[in-house]
Amino acid sequence: MKRLLLAVVMVMAAVPAYALESAPVSSKRAVATLVTDTDAMQPGTPFRLGLRLRMADGWHTYWKNPGDAGVPPELTVEGVTQSAIDWPTPRRVAEGPVMTYAYTNEVLLPVTVTATSGAIKAHAQWLVCKDICVPEEGDFSLALPVGTPGPSAEAGLFAAHDRAVPRAAPWAARISPDGTLFVLGPELTTATVTDAWFIPDQSDRIQDDAAQPLSVRVGGFTLALKLAHGFDAAQNLSGVLSVRDRAGMQTDVVLNAAPGPAPAPAMPPLGQILVFAFLGGLILNLMPCVFPILAMKAVALARHAGRGHAHAVSYTAGVLVTFVALAVALLVARAAGTAAGWGFQFSSPMFVAGMTWLLFAVGLNLSGVFQVGGGLAGAGSELAGRHGIAGSFFTGLLAVLVATPCTAPFMGVAVAAGLAAPPAVTVLVFAVMGLGLAAPYVALAAMPGLARLMPRPGRWMEVLKQALAFPMYGAAAWLLWVVSQEAGANGVLGTAAGLVLVGFAAWVFGVTQASAVQPRRFGQAAAAVAVLAALAVLTGISAVPVGASAPAEASGEAFTPERLAALRAQGRPVFVNMTAAWCVTCLVNERVAIATDAVRKAFAANGVAYLKGDWTRQDPAITAFLRQNGRDGVPLYVFFPAGGGQPEMLPQILTENEVLRLLRAS
Repeated sequence: MKRLLLAVVMVMAAVPAYALESAPVSSKRAVATLVTDTDAMQPGTPFRLGLRLRMADGWHTYWKNPGDAGVPPELTVEGVTQSAIDWPTPRRVAEGPVMTYAYTNEVLLPVTVTATSGAIKAHAQWLVCKDICVPEEGDFSLALPVGTPGPSAEAGLFAAHDRAVPRAAPWAARISPDGTLFVLGPELTTATVTDAWFIPDQSDRIQDDAAQPLSVRVGGFTLALKLAHGFDAAQNLSGVLSVRDRAGMQTDVVLNAAPGPAPAPAMPPLGQILVFAFLGGLILNLMPCVFPILAMKAVALARHAGRGHAHAVSYTAGVLVTFVALAVALLVARAAGTAAGWGFQFSSPMFVAGMTWLLFAVGLNLSGVFQVGGGLAGAGSELAGRHGIAGSFFTGLLAVLVATPCTAPFMGVAVAAGLAAPPAVTVLVFAVMGLGLAAPYVALAAMPGLARLMPRPGRWMEVLKQALAFPMYGAAAWLLWVVSQEAGANGVLGTAAGLVLVGFAAWVFGVTQASAVQPRRFGQAAAAVAVLAALAVLTGISAVPVGASAPAEASGEAFTPERLAALRAQGRPVFVNMTAAWCVTCLVNERVAIATDAVRKAFAANGVAYLKGDWTRQDPAITAFLRQNGRDGVPLYVFFPAGGGQPEMLPQILTENEVLRLLRAS
């Protein structure tokens, strides 16, 4: 008998928990049931009930704040004390031109109840949408035995729900009157925050379909929210904040932002920023973009021996004016909501085409097709000092414009810090960078001993001047290729037509400039008409849509944040290369340090995924990645080691040994 009783007990112990789920209310769009987390109840003891919705593919229902459209589900339980629904984190679902906050596939919406009996009756109503929206409702009943509570067979659904509910935020937050949401936390860095978005728990507080640009700073990050009519600058703004890290892990928190201005970001010392700016400008002289310009200035310095100080001042003025103008243009572009960074103007095919023509015209001048003396490049024949001084100013301007496709060490930190600072500091940082660029020429002009070491003027100058035309032609050819990346075949045709018009203008101006008054005026008029025709062509050169004719990847995969997150979730090492067609530094680095046989073999041997981001037309996703890593321009190289280790940022001037060393150490 005892053995029989023991066997019965063992069988009963092996019986699984009771399944407590109501009869379903079904449609072609969704199946709804009522479930509980316990297999028994005791009168007066709270337990949880939940509306379980399983939706067909493509259908969804809504969060408590549905966003621009929709209605949230409701659940009413008869004869009990009932809490509000414990809402899990929703997804952002775009429905045409509007943004909604919704649930897809399956969702559990639980409430906590205190009942006097196990006979549970409830009524629910919900809205499901796909191409159309259909309101649905249903009545549900459950019979819970009275006894000692234990987990039901559906308890796992509640455990999964609890993991999907946003937790209390460990960070303080402020919302400024202009909609800047500032989240404060020392652990919030570019390594832990790669994406973030905010969902308000009340409607009409923000424009739900607007972008929320992220800016990670020292001590936290900001989201630029676009405010709606219902926003009150005197009240807290509450909702769910979602933060994604480099490994693709998402953290959801309940955020309650107090009203008030966002605190100024913690910045490196101004002196350190200015030192980096000066060093960045100084090293920029060694970049391939600026070599032809510096050679032209060396010729000019030898030719104008004795007037070097004046030329140095004029050249420096041209550099500073152009750097300050770039700073102002960046500030204006950012104030207008454009994702602009260093070299941003090269993302415009109109600007690139104009630079192509300008460098081509400088080359024609150096080749002797026409003479504007120092007025174009400071390297013309013997002219009055006035022309030479003007040429030095123009050369400084040209040096800055052709330098912007290059990025030197220290520049990334200086530019990023400068753009995060108040406007006056931004302008100061760019001006100091200009001083760094002008410093070698100023030093050469200011030290007579150095000038005396230069060769004396002679025939060699004319030969060198003509030889320097060919780097200009080469630069024009390269920029024509950049136009092909940005504006396609039509852009190349327009730029080539402009080259013909510029060439004609230079020729007709050159052949008539030494003639009598009437022929000279005719040549000037004809040249002006050709230049105006070229400008008319320039207005028709426009960028093709991003993705319409993106350049083919020589190797690796195209970068997307989703692909990076997926590779990181698989535990694979990832090498990210952020580049642009107009970035000379990027192209040189890729040729000598990435696209080599040794590096390719090392990638394959170590299972490294290679992601390449093309910022030629300033893709917003790449802009966000750059800013998350404290950069406002390319190149940027980030290596993510296997298994979720801390990412490592590589130098902006890259070598094959540096890449191989990194792979061996990983």
